[in-house]
Amino acid sequence: MEGMTKAEVDRMERGTIAHSGQPMRPRDAATLILLERQGDEVLVLMGRRYAGHAFMPGKFVFPGGRTDPADSRIAVATALHPEEEAKLTASVGRISRSRARAIALSAIRETYEEAGLLIGRKAAFATDKRDWQGFVEHGVQPSLAPLRFVARAITPPNRVRRFDTRFFSAWRSDVAVELPGGGPTNELEELVWLPLAKAREADIPDITRTILQELEKRLADDPLLRPGGSAPFYRLVRNRFVREVL
Repeated sequence: MEGMTKAEVDRMERGTIAHSGQPMRPRDAATLILLERQGDEVLVLMGRRYAGHAFMPGKFVFPGGRTDPADSRIAVATALHPEEEAKLTASVGRISRSRARAIALSAIRETYEEAGLLIGRKAAFATDKRDWQGFVEHGVQPSLAPLRFVARAITPPNRVRRFDTRFFSAWRSDVAVELPGGGPTNELEELVWLPLAKAREADIPDITRTILQELEKRLADDPLLRPGGSAPFYRLVRNRFVREVL
């Protein structure tokens, strides 16, 4: 890293710039869209990012963040549904089952850290991984079976941070424990349950609005969000945004 300032090194290690000047390779990330039925409406959980954050300050977002490869080694009560796993491991940049598992588990971990919601089953659970101690303390073994892979999006090359994000959905009934004070991190300052239509009108990133529209259409065709449903994939190809269906 010779010739770089400490700040530049830190930013590169966080995935914000490339030492070579070339676009950063997007890093795996996962997001969870938690849903709840209330009468004829479907509500979605969203949180507002603190205004002081460098990345998307003040925006409403779904809980989520970068994938830690170590997440793949966390014991689970139930595995991903085979059809969901097949969707995750296919398409551009085929990934291993272990990496797909890590991505899915990171969505569950981030939902706990940012929203204080633990998805899984009440059962004795043990791990030495620091980021999963909340599950140990509250006696929840994470479960992957409730997750549905609903979308994928790769940040364009000209952004300061790039992520290859997989969007999952689950239902509030899949939450084993809800912590009244929210999650242990300071990522989100406000958590709200909004009807899908109102969520699309909130101050949200464009890709978030697009994913909500896609999810609303899928729910209209499949209210139960059964395994193996189609998932749109958004990315930039030859300076043109393309939408593929996985």
